[in-house]
Amino acid sequence: MQYDSINVTLEHDIAVITLNRPDVMNALNAQMRAEITNAVHEMGKKARVVVLTGVGRAFCSGQDLGDSTAISKIDLERTLRDEYEPMLQSIVTCPVPTITALNGVAAGAGANLALAADVVIAAKSAYFSQAFTKIGLMPDAGGTYILPRAMGAAKAMGAALFADKISAQQADDWGMIWEAVDDTVFADHWMARAKHLANGPTVAYANIKQALRQTWQNTLAQQLEVEARLQKDCGNTRDFQEGVLAFLEKRHAKFEGR
Repeated sequence: MQYDSINVTLEHDIAVITLNRPDVMNALNAQMRAEITNAVHEMGKKARVVVLTGVGRAFCSGQDLGDSTAISKIDLERTLRDEYEPMLQSIVTCPVPTITALNGVAAGAGANLALAADVVIAAKSAYFSQAFTKIGLMPDAGGTYILPRAMGAAKAMGAALFADKISAQQADDWGMIWEAVDDTVFADHWMARAKHLANGPTVAYANIKQALRQTWQNTLAQQLEVEARLQKDCGNTRDFQEGVLAFLEKRHAKFEGR
């Protein structure tokens, strides 16, 4: 499939989806939202890990306020329901692990797009901003769901109200992302992380994603049932047999994905 606003590569079971509108700091327009959605769906079937990143000094600056549609005529509810929701759901429900390699600024909807991935690895020069109140809006694109879970209620409320910049290091310290790394090693580091996941037990990864997404709505008893059911699935895979054999033979396991 051909894309215009993003670049998509697939190599060594790693799909890299790169937002490619650097002249507008990778701002999201309708075309980019549709292309991200389609690319994640497509690569989720072909790859063993999907990475989201950006070209230039920004990951994504949020909604393209200079889009051809006049701002006064934008139907925000329709746009969120019909364009943002499918994009975010494609990432959250992707059957393989997803990584945001945060190369730069992530503002507004761009911040929440970044946080939708399973793991966020940020360059230390990058930062987040829930910039919505600066234009008279509230956080959307999943922000009111993701933020309290990622950083706690108090930090989430402050981030939403003040729209302050949150550095990659702050995000790391607060438990909002997985890690912040020096810019000099950023590209090599996130690729190494992606390779680790691409070589891992994909059924176990898929079940981890499912179990952790469900835990917020379950009691302990319900979550124990989820774990038992999903662990049975993991135990029936060749990867489990290989993992045990590798442990006994004191070598690295060679997982095949089932």
